[in-house]
Amino acid sequence: MPQQLAYAMSKGALDQLTLHLARHLAPRRITVNGVLPGPTDNGSAAFQLPEVREPMSQLSAFKRLGEPEEVADIVVFLATEQAGWITGASLDATGGGLLG
Repeated sequence: MPQQLAYAMSKGALDQLTLHLARHLAPRRITVNGVLPGPTDNGSAAFQLPEVREPMSQLSAFKRLGEPEEVADIVVFLATEQAGWITGASLDATGGGLLG
């Protein structure tokens, strides 16, 4: 199975699970959201290689890799009371990589 097809199937399944759980847990005042990170420099040796880093950087509208702290900040925000009205969402954390 091609990797992009497997990713799309997995993403679709996670989106549906997020929606299902959000719907059923909302009466308990529990929010459920997904965070969809794009290429993120996680310290892997592969991201130190220019032949990996450069093409992956081009997938973002900002033309760079994301930093783990940027994704973590989104997750932390979703855990705050300020995000208490957000549920069932899948947040694009790709640096604009899904813009096309």
